[in-house]
Amino acid sequence: MSLQMCTQVKQPEKSTSMENSTTKNNPYYSRTDRTKLNVPNSEWKKILSPDVYAIAREADTERPGTGKYNIHDELGEYYCAVCGNHLFRSDAKFSSTCGWPSFFEADKEGTAYNRDSTYGMERIEVVCKRCDSHLGHVFNDGPPPTGTRYCMNSLSLEFVGDSEKETK
Repeated sequence: MSLQMCTQVKQPEKSTSMENSTTKNNPYYSRTDRTKLNVPNSEWKKILSPDVYAIAREADTERPGTGKYNIHDELGEYYCAVCGNHLFRSDAKFSSTCGWPSFFEADKEGTAYNRDSTYGMERIEVVCKRCDSHLGHVFNDGPPPTGTRYCMNSLSLEFVGDSEKETK
């Protein structure tokens, strides 16, 4: 099985913190509201950090192996870092060795798909269904039971561990 890679345009600054500073001043962020957002990029640019904006709104890509969730195996939920929409459960995460966090299944209510013909390749872009932010790409070279590999950017994700949910 060969793994196709996502292509990188820019090199965002490396983030080491597991905290998401995007949520602090973001009036659109909610982990419970699934209402479709129609926010212009000019507004997102005021709210999001430059790194998150470049990936989520300009479809940039993190350098392989630099994302905070690439090697992360805690049980919990992954949400859109931009709007808080639920995207993945950690039970669907696997080690693909491609350099980005990979999942074999997504929340069907949380993700949408676009054809991506950039850089001379045919790929399927994965976006947040609520805010249309770029998350990564999906490929047909993943493990059972789905055979798909959702190759995601860590900066597009926010993780909440099961242990954090139980204490609240």
